[in-house]
Amino acid sequence: MILNCAIVDDEPLALDLLESYIEKTSFLQLDGRYSSAVQAMKELPDKQIDLLFLDIQMPELNGLEFSKMVNPHTRIVFTTAFEQYAIDGYRVNALDYLLKPISYVEFLQAANKALQWFERSTKPEEIESIYVKSDYKLVQIELKKILYIEGLKDYIKIYTEDNTRPVLSLMSMKAMEELLPSSRFMRIHRSFIVQKDKIRIVDRGRIVFDKTYIPVSDSYKQVFQAYLDERS
Repeated sequence: MILNCAIVDDEPLALDLLESYIEKTSFLQLDGRYSSAVQAMKELPDKQIDLLFLDIQMPELNGLEFSKMVNPHTRIVFTTAFEQYAIDGYRVNALDYLLKPISYVEFLQAANKALQWFERSTKPEEIESIYVKSDYKLVQIELKKILYIEGLKDYIKIYTEDNTRPVLSLMSMKAMEELLPSSRFMRIHRSFIVQKDKIRIVDRGRIVFDKTYIPVSDSYKQVFQAYLDERS
């Protein structure tokens, strides 16, 4: 992930320093540097800025005032020589606060915090359970309890850890595969989907659940073997 950055600071040396830090940080890209908030106010609205390094103490329009005009998507890291502004900085939802003179280590810590924030915000939230129709009822099934799913023409059987009998549902394997997160489940046969973390025994190319042996078909063997190789 690359974060588009901008710098606003009325000190030329501070602008140059922060620009040099951005240039040597692989996941940052400089998309604007401004010597005043007034100047930035004219140009930033036309840009998609992810991370803004913003000085607080500036003439005409200070950083705290300007931060309230910035696009909500933009994360702000305040930079200032005045420590008393730290609390005010967090009141306007700053991601971090850097006290001048700023070392590269301190800068990198703030940049990494921003990267982690954006990675979390763009990662889709993974579901923990699903609802399936069974015997004219909606049944909730926790994903963590699913061992495997077997397809039978128009029906599927969902086998779970806490029930000796599977849940029978009128549903296609394709629909079920699309419903389940691929990070946790794997299709290994036209008639079987398994939960990766539940695989304990593989016997001669077959996955063993208790006394049930599930075949891995030829079309899925390469993907399945690659998964095993990653964990061996």
